[in-house]
Amino acid sequence: MNAVGIDVSKGKSMIAIMDSFRVEVLSPFEVQHNDSELKELTQKLRGLGDETRAVMEYTGNYHAVIARALHEAGIYTSVVNATLVHNYGNNSLRRAKTDKKDALKLANYALDHWPNLPQYIPEEDIRLMLKSCYRQYEQYSKMRAMLKNNLISLLDQTFPEVNRLFRSSRRADGSEKWIDFAADFWHCQCVCSLSQEDFADRYRQWCKENGYNFSVSKAEDIYSAACNQIGLMPQRETANILVQQATSQLRTSSIALATLQQEMQSLAASLPEYDMVMSMFGVGPALGPQLMAEIGDVRRFHSKKALVAFAGIDAPPYQSGTINARSRRITKRGSSSLRRTLFLVMSVLLQRAPLDEPVYQFMNRKRAEGKPYRVYMMAAANKFLRIYYSSVKAYLEGEDGT
Repeated sequence: MNAVGIDVSKGKSMIAIMDSFRVEVLSPFEVQHNDSELKELTQKLRGLGDETRAVMEYTGNYHAVIARALHEAGIYTSVVNATLVHNYGNNSLRRAKTDKKDALKLANYALDHWPNLPQYIPEEDIRLMLKSCYRQYEQYSKMRAMLKNNLISLLDQTFPEVNRLFRSSRRADGSEKWIDFAADFWHCQCVCSLSQEDFADRYRQWCKENGYNFSVSKAEDIYSAACNQIGLMPQRETANILVQQATSQLRTSSIALATLQQEMQSLAASLPEYDMVMSMFGVGPALGPQLMAEIGDVRRFHSKKALVAFAGIDAPPYQSGTINARSRRITKRGSSSLRRTLFLVMSVLLQRAPLDEPVYQFMNRKRAEGKPYRVYMMAAANKFLRIYYSSVKAYLEGEDGT
């Protein structure tokens, strides 16, 4: 048998090949991630004769090109967690690190764990696109929060508390009433310099142009609030430019988020488990696609515990001699995006308080026992994931007739 260790980096990989006696079949060599060199590599590996298995670390997106190429060429490929390899074979005081040494380390790891190497199976195109959309959605969400705080900070100097005057929810296209209002009425003097009747007429026209509902009482409230505010920044063109730039950036990020959310919804709806996932309490049009994006096909996990570990919300036991720890922290070694989504689902359950829902009943029982907030939230997330695994896996296997 031949073990192929592949140390992956951006755009290239270092290859080391060992036989069962840990003798280097070929000197370590470098391969660029392009079509011609990957084809040459697969031909070289297939020409080794004996059973060949390739092992590489999970490195975000860098490993996907070479892993898919080897898989499609019929070569047994395994992608392992970098933590497992990092802690393997560190029996030297001299911690030298080179790409060649890392590739040889991966080849040795493959020989020692030969029977238990998990086979790499590429994600389906829809699941891959859904996950990519969600990762972009996360980035834009962080950006939008930053831009929103920046705009509020600016408005505190021109029109304080204007963001609190409206409670309208965000529309499907990402627009919000208070942001659109602040773009046109960027300074409190833009309101209180008019008479109350003139502002009411202008506000009515503004609502009509932007598709918002008009209310006389709301116009009165806005006028009263504006007249009671003091703008630290003078009503000059510079202040207008600053607010306009901030609102423009915030609008752009909101539109991007709305577009990504619609695309995620469309992609998720084409997956076979969509109806099952959406039927679970606490999962809606936003959180459902996020769950499916991060978990992927549940059949790739061999058990419920594997899915819980992937989320990083498992608390492994610790026992040594007479010490038997009963209270352990969660590992947080899995997907932070999945943990965030699970926390949001649990927050929905906590707010809605469905008394006949098993996960909420479990959460309520832990809360009644005096468990801290984060403890009962993560314990409920653990139970939710186990139910998700059982329900979705059974549904998918039923759909496939297995």
